[in-house]
Order: sequence, then C-alpha cells, then structure tokens
Amino acid sequence: MKGKWAAGIPPRHITWVLPERLAVSERPGGRTNSHRKVRRQEEIIWLKENGFTVVISLLDSPQNLAAYQELDVPYAHHPIPTTGEQGQALINLYKDLAERQRAQETVLIHHDELGDRMIGVIAGYLIWTRRLDGAPAATSVVERLFGHQLGPEGRALAATADTLPRVPIS
Repeated sequence: MKGKWAAGIPPRHITWVLPERLAVSERPGGRTNSHRKVRRQEEIIWLKENGFTVVISLLDSPQNLAAYQELDVPYAHHPIPTTGEQGQALINLYKDLAERQRAQETVLIHHDELGDRMIGVIAGYLIWTRRLDGAPAATSVVERLFGHQLGPEGRALAATADTLPRVPIS
C-alpha cells in the first residue's frame, strides 16, 4: 500500500476517555447499515500505525474479529447483553480493561455505533474503577466528553456498574 492511505484512516467518532490509553469509537468499517470492508481495513491499519495494542469489541456477534486477526491486531470480544443480567458481562469487561490499563496498553473499545450503549458502558467503567464517584458524576462527565445526553439505556448501564463490586486502581 502506498500514498496517503498507507497509514490508514481514523475510525469515526474516535474519542479519548483516558488520553493515550483508552479510546472509543464506532465499529471500524462503519455501522452495520453502512459498513464497508475497505474502510474497515483502512481504519484497522490506522489503529496499528497509531500504537493501539488491542481492540475490544462489544458487539453481540463476532463481526470484525476475523479482520483483526487477519491484520494481526490483538482483540477481545466482550458482548454486553441488551436484556437480562448484565452485571457479570460488565465485570468481565471491566476487569479486562483494568488489567490492560495496568499493563499500559493502548485500547480501542467499540460497539456498532458510538451511542447511548457504548457511552453508558464507559460511564460504568469510570465508576467501577473509582475514577468517578457514582452514576450522577459519571453521567455528567461522559455527557460533556461525548457531547451526547445519556438516555435510559446508558443511564441503566451506569447505574448497574454502580452496584457491582469495585476494585481499587493501582
């Protein structure tokens, strides 16, 4: 690959939550209804070229995982159920993220779109790691960070995280 595309293109709506350590975005390649294989490849190349050490997908299905493997990008898959018990899935995700943060990895986490669900998961992570104290504080911070008012699903995810056993950050 040559020219200006050799370094890839950044994923849409990429936002740093923890500078140089944790970013979130829309799914590389675009949302389901506008997903393009070529764009996905360019965005994954950009992630590699910009020092991301792992991509974590929250999608319900294993979409994109084969593309990460094909381009030699480490990945993890942590689907969060849309109904029923979400607590254990959130704990598994948050433990994985905390371990990667301690190892000083640079992580991109994504869902199909950067919307209420993804932002609620991030608010929950900030609560669970004790970076923020409770759902009201986390909601306020993520709303400012993403420029998006958190709706019912995101608020419920943050509230769920507020009830989970927490761990101190080292």
